[in-house]
Amino acid sequence: MAELKTKRTPASALTFIKSVPDEKRRRDSLVLLKAFKEMTGQKPKMWGTAIVGFGMYHYESLRSSQKGDWPLVGFSPRKQNLTLYIMPGFLGLGAELKRLGKHKTSKGCLYINKLEDVSIPVLKQIIKKSYSAMKKKYKA
Repeated sequence: MAELKTKRTPASALTFIKSVPDEKRRRDSLVLLKAFKEMTGQKPKMWGTAIVGFGMYHYESLRSSQKGDWPLVGFSPRKQNLTLYIMPGFLGLGAELKRLGKHKTSKGCLYINKLEDVSIPVLKQIIKKSYSAMKKKYKA
């Protein structure tokens, strides 16, 4: 099986966030950092060069040959948007997504242009539910 390329690193998540070039994206990332810490009770860890993750589980794909470790939840301040990794997907989060505000989703990612577009309390609910679901599923 192929190993995942993105791995946990000893780099500082706060140092990474402070290095984000766009001031608005950097401020939003600091808010996300606080929200994720609050909702997970975990310290942030860097995954690769651009993902801030919380917790960890062992991943083995049923469809491909990838395996490795991955954060239970996390986010990345990408150039185009804030990408939140909602690993169990969005099944059971329909009510929260309706109340969240302006966003897009893919299988396991929640895309937000800027935090002022969404409800932070609802976003925190999504983070907490996702984290709890992953902890339960993987006994992490």
